[in-house]
Amino acid sequence: GRELTVPLVAQSVVLTRTQARSTAMPEGESLAAYAATGATLVLHLAIRRTRELMAELLPYYGPECPVVVVYRASQPEELVLRGTVSTISDAVEDAGLTQAAVILAGPALARDGGESFLYDAARERVSTSSTTRARGA
Repeated sequence: GRELTVPLVAQSVVLTRTQARSTAMPEGESLAAYAATGATLVLHLAIRRTRELMAELLPYYGPECPVVVVYRASQPEELVLRGTVSTISDAVEDAGLTQAAVILAGPALARDGGESFLYDAARERVSTSSTTRARGA
């Protein structure tokens, strides 16, 4: 229920995992490297490490940065938890989530920021018919 990009805030979404007992991450693909960009992060296979991951995100996003956890997305038992870098770990633990959930984190989830130039009423638009004629169709 949230936009993942917001003009002048974050224009990128990174879908990744983090390393625990799995295969090592490629050099340069650390959580810290992605967080440093300010992008919206979507972390899968990480719900059991929420507290550790929030500690890693804290220096980049701050304690009040929005975080959303979605358990069993689009299934009847779907559960959406909303919080911040400083509060989401407790919510995840209270809900007893240990699998089938993704963690989304980033400032764009607050929806504070500029409006897209794409939808600006003052923006000059080219109509479909003139585009078609210009192509010689």
